Amino acid sequence: MAFRNKTYVCFDGDEDMKYYRLMQAWKANDNVEFNFHDAHDLKQCRDSSNEETIKRSLRERMNNSKLLIVLVGEKTKNLFKFVRWEIETAMSLGIPIIVVNLNGSRVFDADRCPPILKSELAIHVPFNMKIIQYAIDHWRDSHMEIFMENNTCPHNYKESIYKTLGL
Repeated sequence: MAFRNKTYVCFDGDEDMKYYRLMQAWKANDNVEFNFHDAHDLKQCRDSSNEETIKRSLRERMNNSKLLIVLVGEKTKNLFKFVRWEIETAMSLGIPIIVVNLNGSRVFDADRCPPILKSELAIHVPFNMKIIQYAIDHWRDSHMEIFMENNTCPHNYKESIYKTLGL
């Protein structure tokens, strides 16, 4: 089994790439406290590759990942070719999932979130650097505790966490 220290980010490549790029910019900025080990820094896929080749490369990245971040935008709910496959793959590998709502919602958003996550143990947060970093730092351990209690449903942080972070 591969050593898992990466964070895998999945998103609508046509609509939501700017949010992923912003996360990379936060990481690169020495003046802000945001960091994650990006699984996409591993072997690159080419857009011209066929679907199976791309999925094989993505699975390789996923095998090195300890977390999955799903950026949920307007069209994410209906993305099956890769986003749903990435979510299913993470679930099969037991990778904790952080759902980041690009519309600012702090809870499960039935209008945008893929239905497969409706009954999946995942934490739902808004697109905000501080709360995303908090989730990266804390969700994996919390996920394991909640999972052991057999409590598989969407979760969100209490208001007190947001207040502590100044949000």
